[in-house]
Amino acid sequence: MRVREVNRGKCKTYLVSCEDTRRALLIDPLRDRLDRYLALLAYEGLRLELIVDTHTHADHRTAGQDLRELVGAKVVMHRNAPCPHVDIHVEDDDTIAVGNHELRVLATPGHTPDSLCLEGGGYVFTGDTLLIRGTGRADFQGGDAGAQWDGITAKLFTLPDPTIVLPAHDYRGNTRSTIGDEKRLNPRLAGKSREQYVEIMKSLGLPLPDKIQEVLMPNQTALDDDAVKFPSLAELSQVRQLSPAEVEGARHASPPPLLIDVREPAERSDDLGHIAGSVLVPLRDLPWRASELGARTSEHVIVICRSGVRSTTAAAILTGLGFEQVSNLKGGMVAWVDAGLAVER
Repeated sequence: MRVREVNRGKCKTYLVSCEDTRRALLIDPLRDRLDRYLALLAYEGLRLELIVDTHTHADHRTAGQDLRELVGAKVVMHRNAPCPHVDIHVEDDDTIAVGNHELRVLATPGHTPDSLCLEGGGYVFTGDTLLIRGTGRADFQGGDAGAQWDGITAKLFTLPDPTIVLPAHDYRGNTRSTIGDEKRLNPRLAGKSREQYVEIMKSLGLPLPDKIQEVLMPNQTALDDDAVKFPSLAELSQVRQLSPAEVEGARHASPPPLLIDVREPAERSDDLGHIAGSVLVPLRDLPWRASELGARTSEHVIVICRSGVRSTTAAAILTGLGFEQVSNLKGGMVAWVDAGLAVER
């Protein structure tokens, strides 16, 4: 197994390849480096089969969808990832083949709900979960510092000490570390308790990434910037969130709510299915199709997607269009299925 970092910048992309089969995988590719990746694959004579985004990025556009269309590679993300165009959803302890080699998935939510790491061949690709002498922020985008601590200490720090740590970002010119060094030297983790770590993360006071809406929303939805006018973060934060149990209860009220499923058509019949009685209005079509629902602006509307992210965007859009009672299914169909509630396929 051969591993190369191919960006040489603060954002890291790793090319993992099998020398025997010439098959390859890209981890966390940047859209603005697309030409570089294609040229390198051609020069090395590699066939790109898989693209893994270790989480939904908020600071750069992913090249995953572009590479998917250009070379036919499959996009791999965690089961909780909001993006609609993911070919393979993985969970903790799943394996991903790279030719004759395998990488094991370690689910490490905390930086984002869909954060994962990949371990194999003496390496661990840590995304934004564990950085060199640092950790990824956990103060927005569904972050949870406590869950991040749990993933680092219970999963990453149980790997052998010589395991090479390759993060998705580094801002100090570092290129790699080891699990042993991070256990001993990482100032946020070494000698700290879970409670202390959570307090450290609360006190960071970091600014939001530049152009976050222009980056985050397309990465979450696979829509180009001009396809939908995305709500602001303030508008998104005001969306009322309902648990699966609360939505199930509302379905039996009189009158029942209008359920709007904003996923893509193919997702309605995938492994998660859909809620009986829900109306399919894909997010990309919502602004112009909302007029079809104009007579129902005073009714209770509940919006649904895969993981609750696209539907939060849709709920904010509907509120801005004059709908008076809009709620979101928190956690989306993933949470609905995990709660054991009925679906149709």
